This record gives sequence, C-alpha cells and structure tokens, in this order.
Amino acid sequence: MASGGAPALGPTHLTTKVELTISCENLMDMDVFSKSDPLCALYMKSSGSQWYEFGRTEMILNCLNPKFAKKFVIDYYFETLQSLKFCVYDIDNNTYDLGDDDFLGEFQCTLGQIVSNRQMTRPLLLKDQRPAGRGTITICAEEITDTRVANLEVSARRLDKKFLWWSDPFLEFYKLTETGWQLAHRTEVVHNNLNPTWRPIRISLRSLCGGDVEKPIKVDCYDHRINGSHALIGTFRTMLAEMQTGTHVSPIELECVNPKKMKKINYKNSGVICIKQCQVVKEYSFLDYIMGGCQLNFTIAIDFTGSNGDPATPQSLHYINPEGYNEYLSAIWAVGNIIQDYDSNKLFPVFGFGAQVPPSWQVSHEFPVNFNSANPFCEGIDGVVRAYQQCLPQLKLWGPTNFAPIIKHVSFFARQALHQRSASQYFVLLIITDGVITDMDQTRAAIVEASRLPMSIIIVGVGGADFSAMEFLDSDNRLLVSPTGDVASRDIVQFVPFREFSGNTVALAQSVLAELPDQVTSFFNSYKLKPPNISSMTEPS
Repeated sequence: MASGGAPALGPTHLTTKVELTISCENLMDMDVFSKSDPLCALYMKSSGSQWYEFGRTEMILNCLNPKFAKKFVIDYYFETLQSLKFCVYDIDNNTYDLGDDDFLGEFQCTLGQIVSNRQMTRPLLLKDQRPAGRGTITICAEEITDTRVANLEVSARRLDKKFLWWSDPFLEFYKLTETGWQLAHRTEVVHNNLNPTWRPIRISLRSLCGGDVEKPIKVDCYDHRINGSHALIGTFRTMLAEMQTGTHVSPIELECVNPKKMKKINYKNSGVICIKQCQVVKEYSFLDYIMGGCQLNFTIAIDFTGSNGDPATPQSLHYINPEGYNEYLSAIWAVGNIIQDYDSNKLFPVFGFGAQVPPSWQVSHEFPVNFNSANPFCEGIDGVVRAYQQCLPQLKLWGPTNFAPIIKHVSFFARQALHQRSASQYFVLLIITDGVITDMDQTRAAIVEASRLPMSIIIVGVGGADFSAMEFLDSDNRLLVSPTGDVASRDIVQFVPFREFSGNTVALAQSVLAELPDQVTSFFNSYKLKPPNISSMTEPS
C-alpha cells in the first residue's frame, strides 16, 4: 500500500519487505523546564516527486536519546530509487500538524543506502543544512522473511517500591544484534502497582530474537518518571524457548535483579516477572488475505452540515468549481480509486449526514445519497461522484455533526461478518467532514465497539477548521477509551487533514491508506482467522 510511489508491479518486479528501527542521540533540548519530547516522522517521495508522510513513531517524553519502539515496514524495490526523509520533532501539543512543533533535525537518504549498510548513523541537519547541534539518527534495516509472531501474557509480583510506597512499572524487551542490544518492544505503563499485569504483547520473532528461539533476550523493568529519568527496577535475560514453556497454570517465573543491589546482604531480587503465556504463531500478510479472497467493503459518509457553507457560493466546501472539483470530490477520487480494486463488485454504499432531507425535511445522520434506502449502492467511484453531484442541490445543509449513527450502521454489517468466523470480508468507512464532532461521547463508544470488529475508519478533514477532535480519535500513541472506561482493542481510526497535501491526491491516498494493511492483518491474525482460500497453509511447529 505504502511503497514510496513505486510503479505498478509487473512480472519482472521483485519486492521484499524491510523493517526499519529508529533511534537518536544528543537531540537539541528545545524545552525550558524539561527535555524535548521527540517523535520521528518518515516521509517518502510519491511518483510525482512530492513528499508525503508514510508514518510516525511514538512520542517519548523528556528524552534526548530516544529509542523508538514503533518500526516502519516498507516495500523495497531493488530497481526503484526510493527516497526517504526522517524528520525529528519536539512534540509540544496534541495537534496532527507537525508544523506547530519544534524541528529537531532531518536526514535524507534512499532505502537502498539503508539496506546496503544495514545500520547507519548520520548527523541530523536543520532545514538550511546546518548541523542540528550534536544530534544523530541511527537507522537499522532488516529484511522480513519470517512472519511468525510471539503473543505474550506477562505480569509481575512484588516489584520494588521506587517512590514512597508504589512504582509505575513498564517493560522493555531487547534483541541481541551484532552491534549490541536493540529495543524490540516497550509495554504501556501500569500506574501505582507493584503487582502489574500488562496488556497482551504481540512481537514479531524477527524483532524479538531474529527468529532464533535460543537467542538471548534482555528484559528491563523500569519505574516510569514523567521527567524521563526512568529508574531501573531490575533486569533479566531469557530465551524465547524458555518463555514458551509458561502457562496460566504454571507460568515461567524470572527474577528481576537490580545490579546495584546485588552486593547487599540478603538481597534476592527486585520482583518476579511471570510469563503466563507465550504462543508463537504464523502471521499472514495483507497480500495473503487479499489474494486468499478477502474483500474490502468500502462505505463513504459525507458531511452535509451547514458549516460547509451554501453550495451555490464559491466559499462553500461543497461548491463544485468550473473544472468539476471540490475537496470532497478530490478525497473520494483519491481514496476510492485505490480501494475499489479490492472490491470485486465495485458497489459502494454512500451516505450523507447532517442535512434536512426531502420530502419530510427532517434532519438525518444516515441517509443514502441516491435516496434509495433499499439499495444505497453506487456503481464504482464514478457512480459515487454522480450520486453526490445529483443529491447536493436537493438537500438543505443543517446540523449537528454526528458520527455515531453511520459508524454503528457499518458496524452492524461488520458484526455479521465476524459471526461467520471467516476472513472473507473487512469493512472500511471513509468519513469526509469539515469540522467539530457534536456527539463525541457516542462516537468514542461506537469506535471502541467497532475496534473488536473487522472494520477500519478513515477520516479526511476538509477545509481549515479545528480538527483536534479528529486527532483525538486517531489515537496512534494510546488506545481510545469510551466515556464508560471501556478500552479499544486496537487503533482503527486514521485521520488526515486534506489541507496538508496541497491538492496532491496521490500523496493523500498513500498517507490515508498507509495504516490499513496492518489494521486488516492484525485483526484477522488476532482472531486466528486464515485467508479463506489458503486453508492448506500450516502453522509452524
């Protein structure tokens, strides 16, 4: 999906997947009362030679030497020049736009250079090509040939108190490489708990141990400090083969030892880490599912609220200019032209929300744009465009802006598909909107519920409104929580503001769809659902 604008594949084109691991050292300190909070964004060049955002790492609080746990997985084409740009920012707010954050430096190269070096450390540069202080970036590349993953259930007991009578523990897993220990995974922080249970952990075997179950693995347990100076509780080493012997009835218990305390009399350990389960399973790829018969069911929802402005005036976001375009149509074309290749019948249900609809002129938040409730489908993206153009003059734009009804509508069909216990269908909802959500609590609850279904939500924001609510729903660094405290099982929302792409619809589509393949595979793999027509593929022993 996100392959740096590579050409369409023919029979002579060979591709492989490469995983990139990012770390930095000696970043500039841009904050007055604390250290910088770095994040690394990866940009790639599209076929039109314009940069588009491929993805972002997590943000790390108060750290000038970050080791990012989130990896970038890229399709590598030997015969194609794939230009990359790594940009590091000090995150100062919760907005999507990185232009509001302090720039800490960048590094440009090609994917071929990284692959040929396997590990590169280079200086970070400012926009004017001056050194960004003493900051450096290190990029490690590894070809993905092993698709197995380890699913872990981990808890701890009797961890040391590091602050008064509690600790806020988290774990870091490290793989042994030729150049030392490389971060493979970082868990969430469990606050105020000396006997924590972490959320289930999913780590690829290539990240955890290079596919070798006998290779050493180092695990560090830290007490989280908001200023970034995390205190080591203890550490231990193990192997995947050892962890695999743990069960809920008889977990593997590993002593967490703090080297600084080992000389103390009667010191035994700083707590015990329990591996309650470690299952190694084959994980199927996005192409495995698509080539195995999985269909992507694409639904479009269009915002017809009054804040868009009168469609008859050029100031309106729904105004169709003399060339036949507006931002809504551009978003539909950009995303739909790619998605439609994965839907065999190319019939797309299209709904509007927030308008008064004839003949009753009642406000509706879930009406078919072709006004045919029994058959809301449009044939192909051209059919979607025609239905949009024909319905627009018949509506009265109104409000409020409610997302929950359309999310629940698509969830109904996704839930029916899940009951079939098959990986034959996955649902994608594209919401195109201009502004603030007015049913945020209901929307959060609907998204959390949908996170347990074969479903993803793409939100494209048009116009210049405040999109902070959309950015909140696109919870890349945390799982979304409903108003009742129910936690989403995975991140299914991808938000992109149209204005970031200056009319470059190719880059828009690539950025919007970058997370979708992983969302599809992570869902089906988590439910242990194989591709429909690859039943002969067997799990590794």
